[in-house]
Amino acid sequence: MKRSVITGVGRFLPERIVTNEELSNLFDTTPEWIVERTGIQERRFFDPDKDTVASMAASASRMAMEQAGITNPKEIDFIVFATITPDYFFPGSGVLMQRELGMEGIGALDLRNACSGFIYALSVADNFIKTGMYKKILVVGAEIQTSAMELSDRGRNIAVIFGDGAGAVVLEAAEADDKAGILSTHLYADGTYAEELYIKDPGSSRHKKYTAEMLTGESVLPYMNGNAVFKHAIVRFSQAINDALNHNGLTKDDIDLLIPHQANLRISNYLKDHLKLTDDQVFNNIMHYGNTTAASIPIAMSEAIEKGKLKSGDLLCVAAFGSGFTWASSLIRMR
Repeated sequence: MKRSVITGVGRFLPERIVTNEELSNLFDTTPEWIVERTGIQERRFFDPDKDTVASMAASASRMAMEQAGITNPKEIDFIVFATITPDYFFPGSGVLMQRELGMEGIGALDLRNACSGFIYALSVADNFIKTGMYKKILVVGAEIQTSAMELSDRGRNIAVIFGDGAGAVVLEAAEADDKAGILSTHLYADGTYAEELYIKDPGSSRHKKYTAEMLTGESVLPYMNGNAVFKHAIVRFSQAINDALNHNGLTKDDIDLLIPHQANLRISNYLKDHLKLTDDQVFNNIMHYGNTTAASIPIAMSEAIEKGKLKSGDLLCVAAFGSGFTWASSLIRMR
């Protein structure tokens, strides 16, 4: 059986930087309140004149392929694309990115697992490679979320958290005795809490999909029960990480770097303290980009490599928790 190795990582962030000071001019908040609640100092907003989910994903993928030494995009066999903010209601953004990269003919699979989406996508790609079905797969997370945010007092609690961006990795087949690669992935969900973090409309199960009341009401806006999310996140993050370590006969001391989904700096710091990890064992960049949902982990991976925080031979743990509720983890030995 083959092994899946990450050979390239890339990211794309829109040019526009939106600071806490700018948001405090739009609704009732202060820069200090935002930092205290989330740890976020600034985030990126997409440019509607040039950025799409697919175009941002394509830029991140080009960077990942360049790092992997892939000069012809047609070397890629398959695409697994994680997003909850596709450019169209249908089709998914995977085929749109495929078109931008000139990869016509290869399969593209879209996943809608929110903040856990990238790890879910990584798991799918890993198993495709292990079975021998594909040799080189692009795994992508990309989101444009700020277009759904209401920049007003009503939408404040969510508007301060989210940002836009894209990240991608190239996953390639290696021999089973290769020491590098994905050691395991672990996926979980509990739909009991689906409505604690969701956008209700437009939904196909409502008889009239679009009404004037709907478009001006709260059902088209993101809803989050912040207390419920926080309480479940700190438990599920730890569970997923410990399950991955136990599965591989490892301990927290074996982790060279933990990259949690960048949901909230308070959650990441709680996780670090609970697991008794050092500052050097945890990488965070939410302060600069906000919560980019499915894009947050590959963006952070790319930045960690660039900063020398993640090196060849390191044991990387990635973990996520989000809407669904879904949560996931993976242990990866870097090549």
